[in-house]
Amino acid sequence: MARLALLSVSNKTGLIDLARRLVEEFEFDLISSGGTAQALKDAGLPVTKVADYTGSPEILGGRVKTLHPRIHGGILARRDVAQDVADLENNQIRPIDLVVVNLYPFEETIAKPGVTLAEAVEQIDIGGPAMLRASSKNFAHLTVLCDPAQYDEYLQELRQNNGEASLEFRQQAALKGFLHTANYDRAIASYLAGTPQHTLSGTELQSLRYGENPHQSAAWYQTGTTATGWAAANKLQGKELSYNNLVDLEAARRIIAEFADTPAATIIKHTNPCGTALGDTIVEAYQKAFNADATSAFGGIVALNRPIDAATAKELTKTFLECVVAPECDAEAQQILAKKSNVRVLTLADLSNGPKTLVKQIAGGFLVQAADDIVADTSQWQVVTQVQPTDDQLEELLFAWKVCKHVKSNAIVVTSDRTTLGVGAGQMNRVGSAKIALEQAGEKAQGAILASDGFFPFDDTVRSAAAAGITAIVQPGGSRNDQDSIKAANELGLAMVITGVRHFLH
Repeated sequence: MARLALLSVSNKTGLIDLARRLVEEFEFDLISSGGTAQALKDAGLPVTKVADYTGSPEILGGRVKTLHPRIHGGILARRDVAQDVADLENNQIRPIDLVVVNLYPFEETIAKPGVTLAEAVEQIDIGGPAMLRASSKNFAHLTVLCDPAQYDEYLQELRQNNGEASLEFRQQAALKGFLHTANYDRAIASYLAGTPQHTLSGTELQSLRYGENPHQSAAWYQTGTTATGWAAANKLQGKELSYNNLVDLEAARRIIAEFADTPAATIIKHTNPCGTALGDTIVEAYQKAFNADATSAFGGIVALNRPIDAATAKELTKTFLECVVAPECDAEAQQILAKKSNVRVLTLADLSNGPKTLVKQIAGGFLVQAADDIVADTSQWQVVTQVQPTDDQLEELLFAWKVCKHVKSNAIVVTSDRTTLGVGAGQMNRVGSAKIALEQAGEKAQGAILASDGFFPFDDTVRSAAAAGITAIVQPGGSRNDQDSIKAANELGLAMVITGVRHFLH
């Protein structure tokens, strides 16, 4: 007897190709319900409606379709338990070998403006999660697929294993099924509660050699059932990504996401930018970022917001780099980069798409906060000094402010010509950060600008900046001693802008 596959999906991506292969290549019989059955029928594929198979009509406007013993008996039966096999035979139930299910689009529905509670509740799937949980539980005897991205891998499993999916594949697919229902239930609970309900869960993508240090074990997990972000990146060459690589790549992505309209490059060391710059071309932007601190750039992580071309690839090969990421990499550039076979080269089409919430674990629990994704708006900034910044200075202040946002607190950034000249990061006091940034900038600080992620409780940083040649400062303001810094800026002839927003990064 032919094997039986049950297909019931909301997301029909890849459905017809999968079903055609199941029928023509592996001789499956298909049963399906509702719109899925109609889609298969319209494609000319042989399919039996669930209602015809069970002998029970779909009722309650489609709310009850698959909740039937002939469906769940076929899913849950253990083929190595005699009583289960006898129950199937006595009740004319066929064992189901493949369940392909994904759920009503609840999250997509509640994301729509003006959606009502009744509309949201109607998108709470009942039969789908029941089938996913049942088939995931019984992975020893069947396969469950809940994501179109799994279809090709499943077909390859069948081709490589004489028409059977391996136990390892079935178990991983079951895990994905449980994660899918867990995420789905959490979204429903959050919506009905009116407050987010958070759990930490994910599917292991790969075990990492170690964590931050060799004595720390580590692994990389994907959240959700669809690969996004770094899980969806394409690695063109290089060694396996390490824990530290991934942490630094994310820091680089966050900075480069600030710049969309102009070619931009950033070089990251230990999550801080050692060089960030804008240019007329991507190769110019990279050269400026590299020259900002060539010493620290050695062994760095590079992010570019434009495709890698041959000219940029040649520059990238002139020093040792750990990783390079860009939206694309052309064929000639790939050939050039291949000469540095150990450097990890990745493409990620959307470098701006990051998490909306950030999680940090503490003893006994974890903290959750919204991502710091506020967009800087210079129209909301306040010039508080007698000297007004020029239009060019204002653009420079905006550039520095965007970079400073991603530097570990206490953060000071000195820039000129849309290029970082000095970066003071992670110091215990702001004076220390300013000293590092200004000393690094050296003589280039003459005519440059300075950004601070936090306010100035005293006027010492302003006076140090002026002595080094800084002409304009951007800072959030908010100190009870703001007037001291403003008075010093006026005395020393500096322009000062207050943003009203701070960007601490711990």
